[in-house]
Amino acid sequence: MPVTLLLLAAWRDIATRTIPDSVSLALASFGLGLRASEGTTALAASAAIAALLFLGLVLLHARGALGGGDVKLASAIALGLPPLATFDFLLATALSGGVLALLYLVLRHLPAPVPARPTTSLPRRVLAAERWRIHRRGPLPYAVAIAAGGILTLIAPLGG
Repeated sequence: MPVTLLLLAAWRDIATRTIPDSVSLALASFGLGLRASEGTTALAASAAIAALLFLGLVLLHARGALGGGDVKLASAIALGLPPLATFDFLLATALSGGVLALLYLVLRHLPAPVPARPTTSLPRRVLAAERWRIHRRGPLPYAVAIAAGGILTLIAPLGG
């Protein structure tokens, strides 16, 4: 379920540059339940780390470096991770963000896209809109990097 939620968040960020609060709430609920099943100490440790992460990311949001939905999404993922796995998640997210940024820098050199017709499929319309955002140097859909970091951490933890 968390992987599906992360993929949904990434898709919505690409398509609309928004991340539904319901996705972050579902991830947080799932993570809290998981950590609570491991004991109150595990739950408290994850909650403390997630709170610290939230505070740090809010500072980045205040400087315009990160969207509010990205802050909530990353913090929600951290609620379900052991403290050391949260470090793995942040590292994987930063590396994924670097790859995403490089991809956008390369794609900026493509010719301007042709507008999609309303009769084309939704994925093609989203792709056309994304190409326009890239061409106009719009913001990155950082939920893609957050989702990649979360999925990588969940399926192949760095420490294990």
